[in-house]
Amino acid sequence: MSSPELYYIKQQFTLGAYPTLVSLPLPDSSSSDYTSILLYKVRAHLALGDSSSALALIPNDTENITFRAAAALARGDEGLEALRDLCVEIEGDEDTEEWEKELVRVLAGTAFVRAGEIEEALETLGGEGKADDESAALLSQIYLSLARPALAQKILAPVLKANPDALVLQLAESAISLVTGSQGTSGEPYAPALSFYNEQVANPSVSSAALLVGRAVVRILRGELSAAQSDLEEAEAVLTRAQCERGMNDMLAAMVVAASLGGAKKGDADQLWSRLSSQHPSHPMVTDISAKELLFDECASKFEVPPRAIAVV
Repeated sequence: MSSPELYYIKQQFTLGAYPTLVSLPLPDSSSSDYTSILLYKVRAHLALGDSSSALALIPNDTENITFRAAAALARGDEGLEALRDLCVEIEGDEDTEEWEKELVRVLAGTAFVRAGEIEEALETLGGEGKADDESAALLSQIYLSLARPALAQKILAPVLKANPDALVLQLAESAISLVTGSQGTSGEPYAPALSFYNEQVANPSVSSAALLVGRAVVRILRGELSAAQSDLEEAEAVLTRAQCERGMNDMLAAMVVAASLGGAKKGDADQLWSRLSSQHPSHPMVTDISAKELLFDECASKFEVPPRAIAVV
């Protein structure tokens, strides 16, 4: 069973409170939680896009297989081969604990997804009945990205049934609810996702812009645009206080949608779109719309406007 300190650290990581997590001090190196907490801090730095700070935390010349996997993830494409080797190394290794093996698979799977190696990620993480909590959550996200929500649910359901209190599984379930519009037992659309985000946003021990943006997206889908805009403004305040640029991209994308649908002042949505496209040109929403604009222009260039019709009297 996790100690209260480790539970808190894991909670911060799972709910996207990365700025809070990286600011927390490490326990004494003699603590039984030291390795796990250090790994969460490393992963939080990586989630914030700060590979150098992540690598600085990892001991030099370490033999710890989870540290080596985290370092390989931090190196991006250059670390892929090392992660493949580590996945082979843990097979049948009786000296490596099961949680370490699962973490290596999760880190490797994350790296493979980032590199576009989806099939390799799926193979690494295992399948139905083989994945632990975090592996199952990551697998479900991969299947959602492939527009396979039924497979995502199939992977998640047995693990969630076995451990219904796991935050990472509840978060994954809420993502499936967002994609499918599931109603849960209440009969209202997106109810499981809204229930999860309401509960977590109300948690006084967590300050997470990701949670606020997540709830805002649910509210946009439900047509609750004023409430969504309030969540997004609060998320922006959280990120600004933390001086965290990472996370602004999804917040701005949601703001663009809310402003466009909510009848904001003329030009507000355009200004938000300008911020998003100039500051975060690689955001999926920006790249998708830019590609559609290019396609439209290409098609329009091939279309000749016929001469104006003249009525014959």
